[in-house]
Amino acid sequence: MIALSVNVNKIALLRNARGGARPDLVEFARLALLAGAHGITVHPRPDQRHIRADDVPVLARMLRSEFPGAEFNIEGNPFAPANADGYPGLEALVAEARPDQVTLVPDGDAQLTSDHGWDLPTESAKVRPLIERIKTQGARVSLFMDPLPEAIAAVTETGADRIELYTGPYAAAYAIDGHSAGPESRASLARFRAAAEQALTLGLGVNAGHDLDLDNLVALRALPGLAEVSIGHALVADALELGWFGTVRRYLAVLNG
Repeated sequence: MIALSVNVNKIALLRNARGGARPDLVEFARLALLAGAHGITVHPRPDQRHIRADDVPVLARMLRSEFPGAEFNIEGNPFAPANADGYPGLEALVAEARPDQVTLVPDGDAQLTSDHGWDLPTESAKVRPLIERIKTQGARVSLFMDPLPEAIAAVTETGADRIELYTGPYAAAYAIDGHSAGPESRASLARFRAAAEQALTLGLGVNAGHDLDLDNLVALRALPGLAEVSIGHALVADALELGWFGTVRRYLAVLNG
Protein backbone atom coordinates (compact mmCIF):
# COMPACT_ATOMS: atom_id res chain seq x y z
CA MET A 1 0.00 0.00 0.00
CA ILE A 2 1.21 3.51 -0.84
CA ALA A 3 0.44 6.05 1.89
CA LEU A 4 -1.13 9.40 1.04
CA SER A 5 -0.10 12.37 3.15
CA VAL A 6 -2.27 15.39 2.43
CA ASN A 7 -0.44 18.70 2.41
CA VAL A 8 -2.74 21.37 3.87
CA ASN A 9 -0.59 24.40 3.02
CA LYS A 10 -3.05 25.68 0.43
CA ILE A 11 -5.91 25.54 2.94
CA ALA A 12 -3.85 27.79 5.20
CA LEU A 13 -3.02 30.08 2.27
CA LEU A 14 -6.74 30.59 1.57
CA ARG A 15 -7.40 31.30 5.24
CA ASN A 16 -4.57 33.80 5.45
CA ALA A 17 -5.71 35.62 2.32
CA ARG A 18 -8.85 36.80 4.12
CA GLY A 19 -7.79 36.61 7.76
CA GLY A 20 -9.82 34.97 10.46
CA ALA A 21 -10.23 31.24 10.87
CA ARG A 22 -11.97 30.11 7.68
CA PRO A 23 -11.39 27.71 6.11
CA ASP A 24 -10.69 25.79 9.31
CA LEU A 25 -7.29 24.17 8.85
CA VAL A 26 -7.77 21.56 11.56
CA GLU A 27 -11.18 20.59 10.25
CA PHE A 28 -9.85 20.06 6.72
CA ALA A 29 -7.00 17.95 8.09
CA ARG A 30 -9.54 15.96 10.08
CA LEU A 31 -11.73 15.43 7.02
CA ALA A 32 -8.76 14.25 4.97
CA LEU A 33 -7.99 11.62 7.59
CA LEU A 34 -11.63 10.58 7.88
CA ALA A 35 -11.63 10.11 4.10
CA GLY A 36 -8.76 7.63 4.50
CA ALA A 37 -5.58 9.68 4.12
CA HIS A 38 -2.70 8.20 6.06
CA GLY A 39 -1.19 11.45 7.25
CA ILE A 40 -0.93 15.22 7.11
CA THR A 41 1.98 17.23 5.72
CA VAL A 42 2.83 20.85 6.44
CA HIS A 43 5.69 22.95 5.09
CA PRO A 44 6.03 26.07 7.24
CA ARG A 45 8.21 28.81 5.78
CA PRO A 46 9.84 31.76 7.52
CA ASP A 47 7.48 34.28 5.89
CA GLN A 48 4.52 32.19 7.14
CA ARG A 49 2.73 32.72 3.84
CA HIS A 50 0.51 29.69 4.48
CA ILE A 51 1.12 27.33 7.41
CA ARG A 52 2.03 29.46 10.42
CA ALA A 53 4.24 28.34 13.25
CA ASP A 54 1.30 28.31 15.66
CA ASP A 55 -0.64 25.94 13.36
CA VAL A 56 1.93 23.19 13.76
CA PRO A 57 1.39 22.21 17.43
CA VAL A 58 -2.38 22.53 17.03
CA LEU A 59 -2.37 20.03 14.18
CA ALA A 60 -0.02 17.77 16.12
CA ARG A 61 -2.36 17.70 19.11
CA MET A 62 -5.37 16.89 16.93
CA LEU A 63 -3.56 14.00 15.25
CA ARG A 64 -2.34 12.55 18.53
CA SER A 65 -5.73 12.75 20.22
CA GLU A 66 -8.04 11.78 17.34
CA PHE A 67 -5.90 9.84 14.85
CA PRO A 68 -3.03 8.26 16.78
CA GLY A 69 -2.20 5.98 13.86
CA ALA A 70 -1.86 8.81 11.36
CA GLU A 71 1.50 10.32 10.42
CA PHE A 72 2.43 13.95 10.87
CA ASN A 73 5.11 15.08 8.41
CA ILE A 74 6.80 18.46 8.77
CA GLU A 75 8.80 19.71 5.79
CA GLY A 76 11.18 22.61 5.76
CA ASN A 77 14.61 24.12 5.36
CA PRO A 78 16.49 23.41 8.58
CA PHE A 79 18.92 26.26 7.96
CA ALA A 80 16.31 29.01 7.68
CA PRO A 81 16.80 31.02 10.88
CA ALA A 82 14.18 32.10 13.38
CA ASN A 83 12.82 35.59 12.81
CA ALA A 84 10.94 38.37 14.56
CA ASP A 85 7.71 37.53 12.70
CA GLY A 86 7.14 34.44 14.82
CA TYR A 87 8.96 31.74 12.89
CA PRO A 88 11.06 29.84 15.46
CA GLY A 89 13.07 27.69 13.07
CA LEU A 90 12.41 24.12 11.95
CA GLU A 91 14.16 22.40 14.86
CA ALA A 92 12.09 24.33 17.40
CA LEU A 93 8.88 23.34 15.60
CA VAL A 94 9.98 19.71 15.57
CA ALA A 95 10.83 19.78 19.27
CA GLU A 96 7.37 21.12 20.12
CA ALA A 97 5.25 19.08 17.72
CA ARG A 98 7.19 15.79 17.78
CA PRO A 99 6.17 14.72 14.25
CA ASP A 100 6.54 11.19 12.95
CA GLN A 101 8.58 12.35 9.97
CA VAL A 102 10.66 15.39 9.13
CA THR A 103 11.40 16.03 5.47
CA LEU A 104 14.37 18.32 4.98
CA VAL A 105 14.08 20.56 1.92
CA PRO A 106 16.78 22.99 0.69
CA ASP A 107 14.40 25.78 -0.33
CA GLY A 108 15.24 29.46 -0.07
CA ASP A 109 12.98 32.14 1.39
CA ALA A 110 12.39 33.71 -2.03
CA GLN A 111 11.31 30.49 -3.75
CA LEU A 112 7.67 30.19 -4.73
CA THR A 113 7.88 26.45 -4.10
CA SER A 114 10.53 23.78 -3.64
CA ASP A 115 12.33 23.08 -6.90
CA HIS A 116 15.48 21.03 -6.23
CA GLY A 117 16.97 18.45 -3.90
CA TRP A 118 20.02 18.46 -1.64
CA ASP A 119 23.43 18.74 -3.25
CA LEU A 120 25.09 15.63 -1.85
CA PRO A 121 27.81 14.76 -1.10
CA THR A 122 28.76 18.47 -1.05
CA GLU A 123 26.26 19.23 1.73
CA SER A 124 26.51 15.91 3.58
CA ALA A 125 28.67 17.20 6.41
CA LYS A 126 26.30 20.13 6.90
CA VAL A 127 23.13 18.07 7.25
CA ARG A 128 24.52 15.08 9.17
CA PRO A 129 24.60 16.65 12.68
CA LEU A 130 21.21 18.20 12.10
CA ILE A 131 19.71 14.82 11.22
CA GLU A 132 21.25 13.33 14.35
CA ARG A 133 19.56 15.98 16.49
CA ILE A 134 16.18 15.57 14.82
CA LYS A 135 16.25 11.80 15.23
CA THR A 136 16.73 12.21 18.98
CA GLN A 137 13.22 13.73 18.95
CA GLY A 138 11.89 10.39 17.67
CA ALA A 139 11.24 11.45 14.07
CA ARG A 140 12.10 9.61 10.90
CA VAL A 141 14.12 11.85 8.58
CA SER A 142 13.64 12.08 4.82
CA LEU A 143 15.80 14.13 2.44
CA PHE A 144 14.28 15.89 -0.58
CA MET A 145 16.34 14.60 -3.50
CA ASP A 146 16.67 14.79 -7.26
CA PRO A 147 17.00 11.42 -9.08
CA LEU A 148 20.79 11.73 -9.36
CA PRO A 149 22.82 8.57 -8.66
CA GLU A 150 25.83 10.30 -7.08
CA ALA A 151 23.64 12.36 -4.75
CA ILE A 152 21.49 9.43 -3.67
CA ALA A 153 24.59 7.31 -3.05
CA ALA A 154 25.66 9.87 -0.45
CA VAL A 155 22.39 9.86 1.51
CA THR A 156 23.52 7.00 3.73
CA GLU A 157 26.41 9.15 4.97
CA THR A 158 23.93 11.63 6.44
CA GLY A 159 21.98 9.19 8.59
CA ALA A 160 18.66 9.90 6.85
CA ASP A 161 16.07 7.12 6.78
CA ARG A 162 14.33 7.94 3.52
CA ILE A 163 14.48 10.10 0.46
CA GLU A 164 11.60 12.06 -1.02
CA LEU A 165 12.08 12.16 -4.76
CA TYR A 166 11.35 15.62 -6.17
CA THR A 167 8.88 14.72 -8.92
CA GLY A 168 8.50 18.15 -10.51
CA PRO A 169 10.56 17.14 -13.58
CA TYR A 170 8.45 14.03 -14.09
CA ALA A 171 5.24 16.06 -13.90
CA ALA A 172 6.66 18.52 -16.44
CA ALA A 173 7.61 15.69 -18.81
CA TYR A 174 4.14 14.19 -18.45
CA ALA A 175 2.59 17.55 -19.28
CA ILE A 176 4.68 17.79 -22.47
CA ASP A 177 3.53 14.36 -23.67
CA GLY A 178 0.03 14.49 -22.26
CA HIS A 179 0.33 10.84 -21.18
CA SER A 180 2.86 8.45 -19.68
CA ALA A 181 3.67 6.61 -22.93
CA GLY A 182 5.38 9.56 -24.62
CA PRO A 183 9.18 9.87 -24.98
CA GLU A 184 9.61 12.59 -22.33
CA SER A 185 7.50 10.71 -19.79
CA ARG A 186 9.19 7.38 -20.41
CA ALA A 187 12.67 8.86 -20.08
CA SER A 188 11.77 10.68 -16.90
CA LEU A 189 10.09 7.65 -15.36
CA ALA A 190 13.19 5.58 -16.13
CA ARG A 191 15.34 8.04 -14.17
CA PHE A 192 12.98 7.97 -11.20
CA ARG A 193 12.70 4.20 -11.31
CA ALA A 194 16.49 3.87 -11.23
CA ALA A 195 16.67 6.33 -8.33
CA ALA A 196 14.08 4.38 -6.35
CA GLU A 197 15.85 1.09 -6.99
CA GLN A 198 19.17 2.62 -5.91
CA ALA A 199 17.63 3.95 -2.70
CA LEU A 200 16.13 0.57 -1.86
CA THR A 201 19.48 -1.13 -2.46
CA LEU A 202 21.02 1.30 0.02
CA GLY A 203 18.39 0.46 2.63
CA LEU A 204 16.53 3.75 2.27
CA GLY A 205 12.77 4.23 2.17
CA VAL A 206 11.27 5.98 -0.85
CA ASN A 207 8.75 8.83 -0.77
CA ALA A 208 7.76 11.11 -3.63
CA GLY A 209 6.18 14.49 -3.99
CA HIS A 210 5.65 17.64 -6.04
CA ASP A 211 3.23 18.41 -8.86
CA LEU A 212 1.62 14.98 -8.65
CA ASP A 213 -2.01 14.69 -9.66
CA LEU A 214 -4.71 12.15 -10.50
CA ASP A 215 -3.34 11.67 -14.02
CA ASN A 216 0.43 11.48 -13.65
CA LEU A 217 0.19 9.38 -10.48
CA VAL A 218 -1.07 6.37 -12.42
CA ALA A 219 2.37 5.65 -13.89
CA LEU A 220 4.42 6.97 -10.98
CA ARG A 221 2.75 4.70 -8.42
CA ALA A 222 4.71 1.79 -9.94
CA LEU A 223 8.03 3.13 -8.63
CA PRO A 224 9.82 0.32 -6.79
CA GLY A 225 9.21 0.44 -3.05
CA LEU A 226 7.22 3.67 -3.12
CA ALA A 227 6.03 4.11 0.46
CA GLU A 228 4.37 7.51 0.55
CA VAL A 229 3.41 10.51 -1.54
CA SER A 230 2.54 13.96 -0.23
CA ILE A 231 0.12 15.98 -2.32
CA GLY A 232 -1.34 19.41 -1.69
CA HIS A 233 -1.73 21.84 -4.57
CA ALA A 234 -3.34 19.51 -7.12
CA LEU A 235 -5.52 17.89 -4.49
CA VAL A 236 -6.90 21.25 -3.38
CA ALA A 237 -7.45 22.30 -7.00
CA ASP A 238 -9.33 19.08 -7.73
CA ALA A 239 -11.39 19.53 -4.59
CA LEU A 240 -12.80 22.77 -5.99
CA GLU A 241 -14.48 20.59 -8.61
CA LEU A 242 -15.02 17.31 -6.82
CA GLY A 243 -15.28 18.19 -3.13
CA TRP A 244 -12.61 17.68 -0.47
CA PHE A 245 -13.71 14.32 0.93
CA GLY A 246 -14.33 12.77 -2.47
CA THR A 247 -11.04 14.04 -3.85
CA VAL A 248 -9.03 12.43 -1.06
CA ARG A 249 -10.84 9.15 -1.78
CA ARG A 250 -10.04 9.44 -5.50
CA TYR A 251 -6.32 9.97 -4.85
CA LEU A 252 -6.30 6.92 -2.59
CA ALA A 253 -8.01 4.88 -5.29
CA VAL A 254 -5.46 5.95 -7.91
CA LEU A 255 -2.51 5.22 -5.62
CA ASN A 256 -3.67 1.78 -4.60
CA GLY A 257 -5.64 0.60 -7.58
